[in-house]
This record gives sequence, structure tokens and C-alpha cells, in this order.
Amino acid sequence: MEFSLNDNNSGYIKTEKYDEPTTLKIAEHYKEIIRLLGEDVDREGLQESPLRVAKAMQFMTQGYNISAEEIIKSTMFREDYKQMVIVKDIDLYSMCEHHMLPFYGKVHVAYIPDKYITGLSKIARIVDVFARRLQVQERLTTQIKDCIHNTLNPLGVAVVIEAHHLCMQMRGVQKQNSITTTSDFTGAFMKDTTRNEFLKLIERKL
Repeated sequence: MEFSLNDNNSGYIKTEKYDEPTTLKIAEHYKEIIRLLGEDVDREGLQESPLRVAKAMQFMTQGYNISAEEIIKSTMFREDYKQMVIVKDIDLYSMCEHHMLPFYGKVHVAYIPDKYITGLSKIARIVDVFARRLQVQERLTTQIKDCIHNTLNPLGVAVVIEAHHLCMQMRGVQKQNSITTTSDFTGAFMKDTTRNEFLKLIERKL
């Protein structure tokens, strides 16, 4: 399973490659699910839906096939900088593993380097890697923190996630305006002064 966007003079070409046997097996399961829900799987609007859903689910869980650690290691630079590096408002889209419904929001990440920094885009990419799996927000928060901590070995890492969960908005308690916030900190961010500085900076609008 491979996904890529290739720029050319006329715009871009989207390339998606799926393992055909796996995709067909997933599609057959979804076809049966649609039938069990009481729908006519042969009506025009649903004939191709099982295949579409099979591809969509593989796309939304592609993070299982990617190493977040290798992404960071691919762009590590030695740098004598020991101040806070923050990448905030990273768009988040993931799938709740309990109800298989999406949750979405923003991720704020900070670290204080100790000898090594990484490309800023790599921080956003590792968020996507862990988000593109069946997840719970609490685990996702810790996985992002642990990945940065274990690869860059910085003086500290901070991660905050704010997300809307469709399992709360569409079913269950049906609270449309609820937001779930999770956080995890290591090293220097365990100190109140450093942690509070980070929290103030991610709240500030530039």
C-alpha cells in the first residue's frame, strides 16, 4: 500500500497503490455489513461503496506501515540550540478504536534540543503516522511524545492534543460542543515554569 502526490506542470497526480487481494477481502466484509444493516447492496448508489470504503480505511490506517522514528532520523541536524521549539496547531484526523468513528482537532508539540534538532515538517509527519491508526487520544499523545524523546534525546518534550470526537457528537451522549484535551510531558517540561511558558505560547495567536 503506497500513497503519494506527484507535482507536475499541470498540477498534481495522486497515486494510490493497494494490495488487491487485501482490498477485495475488506470490500467483501463491508458488502456483508451493508447487507446486514438492511440495505440493497446491488442498488446503484451502493454497488461500488464496499470497494471505496476498503480503500478509505486502508488510507486512514496507513500509519501501521510507516516508522515515525525513521522519519525523524532521516533529518537530524547537530545544532547548539537549547531553547524551546514549538510546532503548534498541527491538524489531526484519526479513528477512534472503540467505535471506528473519526476524531479531529489540533496537536501542539514542543521540545528543547540537546545537540540535535529535526526538520519542522517531520514533527507534523510523525503526528500523521500515529494518527493514521486505530487510536485513543490518550495513547496518541504519549506515542508522539515518546517518539521525539527516544530519537532526539532532547532536554524535554511536551505534547497537547485538543480534539472533537464524533463518537460523542453523533451517538452516545451527543454533546456537539465538547472538546477533549490530553497532555504529556518529559524532562524540562515537568517544571512548572517551563510547562506554563509552553502552555501560554500555544494559546497565543500570532
